Amino acid sequence: NLKSRKVELKPRADTPDVSNLQKSADFVHAFMLGFDIPDAISLLRMDELYVESFEIKDVKTLKGEHLSRAIGRLSGKGGKTKFAIENSTKTRIVIADTRIHILGAFSNIKVARGSLCSLIMGSPAGKVYSKLRSVSARLAERC
Repeated sequence: NLKSRKVELKPRADTPDVSNLQKSADFVHAFMLGFDIPDAISLLRMDELYVESFEIKDVKTLKGEHLSRAIGRLSGKGGKTKFAIENSTKTRIVIADTRIHILGAFSNIKVARGSLCSLIMGSPAGKVYSKLRSVSARLAERC
């Protein structure tokens, strides 16, 4: 709807399941948060994927340069830290200013959020990497 600047989703007569409407709303929401289209499409295909969002100030109140350093620790040099967390936890992470959005399975989101919170609190990246290695090895054992 261009007048109200909103996306309207309506079921059609040939819609097999009304729950598909919620999936499509989740897809649009994930795209609007900044996830790539293939990542947002995975929400449509898999039932056990979720999006969790939180602010840096929810973890620790930071202002000015301290906030900038925390965001820098999260992304790492050239996005290396964020990429490592995404790969080891099988999640996708979007850092949009002070908001962080994580897409993945529930247990994987929990691990990724713990790593991100450690970085926000000031842990060095090397310590977070080693913790991620042990946790991802444990998750791989279980599956």
